[in-house]
Amino acid sequence: MKTFDWESRIREWSRQRIEALEEYEQEELAPEVIESGSLCYPGANEEEISATEARLGVTLPPSYREFLKVSNGLHSTSKCDIRFYSVEKIQWYILDRETYIHRLVELHQDLEPVPDEEYFIYGDEQSYLRVEHLQTCLEISTEDYQMIFLLNPQVITSDGEWEAWYYDSKYGDAQRHPSFGQMMEEILNDPEFLP
Repeated sequence: MKTFDWESRIREWSRQRIEALEEYEQEELAPEVIESGSLCYPGANEEEISATEARLGVTLPPSYREFLKVSNGLHSTSKCDIRFYSVEKIQWYILDRETYIHRLVELHQDLEPVPDEEYFIYGDEQSYLRVEHLQTCLEISTEDYQMIFLLNPQVITSDGEWEAWYYDSKYGDAQRHPSFGQMMEEILNDPEFLP
């Protein structure tokens, strides 16, 4: 598994995000964000992460666990109201959206299954989503403008990483990544990305 310096990367990304805000937008940030200059929350400890894994009945992917140890969630900015959840708020996506997901799966049931050689293309060339995976995705953020971050336990790499989605519930589509770590690396390298 590739190691990732979450602390320094998130601190630098936070600084860039905060500096990009207009003065009135900066004034709307939480006092702890202003004081620390970071969008991080204090990290979760191993006991908190393990308790969440026991509650959900899963072992969270390694890159996501490491992220939570550095930042137990992420504050939003006024440009985008998506906040990464703390360990206590992580939940299964289907809990509040069962009807929506079942309808989406029904709409796709007569389509040919997506073959692996087409599904496992990531980046700009990806074009397929397995909507049936929404039934087991883990919700790790709030939703804003029908966009949300999900982790997909139906696709797990040999080192325990889960596929990560930036999901658009309006269009039933997602930007998919092989892992949470790879998704966040792309986000932290993109100054235009909103959350």
